Amino acid sequence: MSRTLFLFILSLVLSFQSIAQGYYVFVGSYNWDKNKDGLYVYKLDTVNGDLTFVAAHKILNPSYLSISANGKYIYACTETKTPGAGSVSSFSFSPNSGKLEYLNSRSSQGENPVYLSTDKAGKWLVNANYTQAGISVYPLNADGSIGDIAQHFRHKGKSIDAGRQDAAHPHSVVFSPAEDYIFMPDLGSDKIWCYKFDGSLPEPLLKTAPVPFILTTPGSGPRHLTFHPNGQYAYCIEELKGTISAYRYADGFLDRIGRMKAHSNQYKSGFNSADIHISPDGRFLYASNRGEENNIAIYAIKNDGTLNSLGYQSTHGDHPRIFDIDPTGKFLIVANQTSGDVVVFRRDPETGLLEKAGKPGKIFNASCVKIFRYL
Repeated sequence: MSRTLFLFILSLVLSFQSIAQGYYVFVGSYNWDKNKDGLYVYKLDTVNGDLTFVAAHKILNPSYLSISANGKYIYACTETKTPGAGSVSSFSFSPNSGKLEYLNSRSSQGENPVYLSTDKAGKWLVNANYTQAGISVYPLNADGSIGDIAQHFRHKGKSIDAGRQDAAHPHSVVFSPAEDYIFMPDLGSDKIWCYKFDGSLPEPLLKTAPVPFILTTPGSGPRHLTFHPNGQYAYCIEELKGTISAYRYADGFLDRIGRMKAHSNQYKSGFNSADIHISPDGRFLYASNRGEENNIAIYAIKNDGTLNSLGYQSTHGDHPRIFDIDPTGKFLIVANQTSGDVVVFRRDPETGLLEKAGKPGKIFNASCVKIFRYL
């Protein structure tokens, strides 16, 4: 083999590896038109923080995304905020070719699907509907497509805020660390519902837990929940009061151990807290605030699971609805919905603080962002 041919083949191999490996960023958009792109894929440059467009697909209002554990499939809440509609959709993605392919959709059994989760084995998909409040469970087929619905439960309830809590409004569904329970924060009823889950059975999968729900502070509006990597603690962002409740967790039960503000003392009302995540090393917690604040609140997690505020980082945009932290903890990426941009931050592993990196990616009504690292 000639040296020229060898170098040519080597360059192709390296080029192929550079495409297949690395950080990919998946972004949903409230595009309001099924004939326009709603799901986007970008590649993250880990040196300068820039996002490079890879692929997009036409789908209506994908408000929330979930990536399968193997990174091959993307699941989306679709037709969100569409009267008389509501669906969950599946896509395949190849990091080798950069190809994003639509697989199928299923009815979400209610309007306004807002959150979905998949189990680690890639067998089950669980969805929460904000309007026509309910939780739905679907089997996942071997090709990544969504099977016929296995279970669906409707919820009723309300709380003290007449404007926002006139009915039950589930806002997320989260597997417990051992995937033997599912928790569903309900903004409308000020409850965190709990179901016993057994993914080894064909059906029924969900059963009423011994403690079917945990009451939160009246008027708080629990929204998103996340578990600590050690499995001993959980944290819930409360949208309406702009607060975070910390819980000790064991065998399907959440025992509150603390509650603190997600905002500085200069803000007295109009809270609109949204998302919450913990760094992979378990040392820091991050929460997003929309409205007047438009920032990420940063906390150190103490040994007893309670939080110590470290400050606030501007998201350099308006309405940070969803953000994500990559599996290595190097990057935090925010989707600013109203300003229509996706902003990359480098994360200091020692201090937990954030530093803006690269140029923001412009995406109309960016609703959700997820990061996956392909090896």
